[in-house]
Amino acid sequence: MTRTLILIRHAKSDWDDPRLTDHQRALNPRGRRAAPRIGAWLAREGLRPEEALVSDATRTQETWHLIADRLPDAPAPRLIPALYHASPDTMLRHLRDASAPVVAMVAHNPGTAALARMLAKTPPAHPDFGRYPTAATTVLGFDAEDWRDIAPGTGQVRAFVTPRDLPDPA
Repeated sequence: MTRTLILIRHAKSDWDDPRLTDHQRALNPRGRRAAPRIGAWLAREGLRPEEALVSDATRTQETWHLIADRLPDAPAPRLIPALYHASPDTMLRHLRDASAPVVAMVAHNPGTAALARMLAKTPPAHPDFGRYPTAATTVLGFDAEDWRDIAPGTGQVRAFVTPRDLPDPA
């Protein structure tokens, strides 16, 4: 059996309201346009997460909801406070608790980029992989029976995209 991880950095957030904490910041207009692009791309590619592990920050929740709106039968997010600005080790620990074969994880940088680099056997040639801009998405496949069996350097990168690579969804 294989496992598929769809690892997503939240879309572009808004910095305009100084009264909000970092945790409360929502998406800006660019972010609200970018997230549906990722969702439409996942749907076109037949990538259908069955479980969604999402940081409890406002911007990650909003990113997931805009992506999920484009996916048939998208799962409700499992909000995980520990994913807020998590290290790659913390993210991996929570991923290992997942049960579905296809999991989406929506979190923050630098942890998301670091986890993608940690898990990838070979990084993609995409010029933005190292930078991992907002809403960047890596799809990794693992030859594993259980998420507890995955290890650093064992993920096959099946795709890496950024919103700029994709057209506006119809």
